[in-house]
Amino acid sequence: MQWGGGGTEIPPSVCSLPCRPGERKKMVKGVPCCWHCEVCDGYRYQLSESECAPCPIDMRPSPNRTGCLPTPVAKLEWHSTWAAVPVSLAAVGVLATAGTALVFVRHRDTPIVRASGRELSCVLLCGIFLTHAITFLMVAEPGTAICALRRLLLGLGTSITYSALLTKTNRIYRIFERGKRSVTPPRFISPASQLAITSALISVQLLGVFVWLGVQPPHATVDYEEQRPPDPEQARGLLKCDMLELSILGCLGYSLVLMVTCTIYAIKSRGVPETFNEAKPIGFTMYTTCIIWLAFVPIFFGTAGSAEKVQAPDDAHTSLSMSP
Repeated sequence: MQWGGGGTEIPPSVCSLPCRPGERKKMVKGVPCCWHCEVCDGYRYQLSESECAPCPIDMRPSPNRTGCLPTPVAKLEWHSTWAAVPVSLAAVGVLATAGTALVFVRHRDTPIVRASGRELSCVLLCGIFLTHAITFLMVAEPGTAICALRRLLLGLGTSITYSALLTKTNRIYRIFERGKRSVTPPRFISPASQLAITSALISVQLLGVFVWLGVQPPHATVDYEEQRPPDPEQARGLLKCDMLELSILGCLGYSLVLMVTCTIYAIKSRGVPETFNEAKPIGFTMYTTCIIWLAFVPIFFGTAGSAEKVQAPDDAHTSLSMSP
């Protein structure tokens, strides 16, 4: 028998063709043997002939959408641009700080070093060194130890730096304010007193961090929500420390209080004699640091990408450590 069109084969007599892998049958109402094929889109896979199901949060559909595969886990790599640039800057900062410290120690008995306040200057250099060094921890692969060190050192370097600067500016202000009324020097201006005041200011930061570590033990976690675009092939899990953005800013909040207080004293001390060589550089440092902080906070909260958010504290620490 010859069919229409010249063919000799018997044409198929079916209402619907079988669905391809990754498609489910959507039955046509009133016609039991007819259906439409519907693709299991998004993060769904073909569970059965007539049903699609979503993959677990830590998985994504296979290429043919007949099952789920583990979502690849990404982390900030040392060779990436987001890590290489701040790490390079931090390395320069560490070397520069170490070189300055060596020169400072070598000439520690010279008049210019003694006049600058050897004790607080050493504390200041330690704070600047830690501020640069934290960049390497921010890029390192998250783990329990790394996350604990991040919490401990994230705000410690800036706290040490601003505590030393605040103690210096407060001392300058009190000396010249007392000099206007009396020839008797103010109390607590000796090197030992200055170190005690600085240590007390730093201990507030340490106490807050240790309480935080006790209440919420540090650990690494994989965030599958942040990098979950519409295309499952682009999905990635982000390995990071369990620290919220507000927690990071909270860790730096005490440093912000010290910075603002130090800036206030720097403004009050702006009228000291020109020959007093500490007040003006400290004031300039605090003004520029305030500008950096004003830029850092909106950029940090406005950044959309994960890598950028991981990077924001690194860039901020590099910028802040260059100011002093």
